[in-house]
Amino acid sequence: MSEPQTARIRAMVSADLDAVMAIEQVCYPAPWKREHFIQEIHSHLSFPFVAQIEGAVAGYVCLMSLFEEAQILNIAVDPVRRGQGVARLLMDHAIAVAREQKAELLTLEVRASNAAAIGLYESYGFVPYFVRRGYYEGQEDAILMEKNLKE
Repeated sequence: MSEPQTARIRAMVSADLDAVMAIEQVCYPAPWKREHFIQEIHSHLSFPFVAQIEGAVAGYVCLMSLFEEAQILNIAVDPVRRGQGVARLLMDHAIAVAREQKAELLTLEVRASNAAAIGLYESYGFVPYFVRRGYYEGQEDAILMEKNLKE
């Protein structure tokens, strides 16, 4: 079996939504609706991107930026593509775009049980700053994390 091609990051477009929705459905117990992604594609405050490998969407990230703060609203990688660096490419790109937009702070929220994601975010210098109790489906806590982008 040959090595997979390197992922290419590009802007999300409507034609990506079937693949994005398929990943969203398997990654999240309470997935976003298609309309959420359509809003992200068309909003001037949002920067949705996909990672594409061998012609297929391998993952995506939705970033919102307003004034000095940016937020990662959604990020997911196709389970068959995990462990190939796709999440890191998406994070690198989101951080670069947030900086291009002059954001000084980048925030996100993550399920308390998602140790792999928390580890990834911590490796990028994100630190927890608040816990929303019972945020997900009224049962699981959300950990809010932030990264200072000023250097």
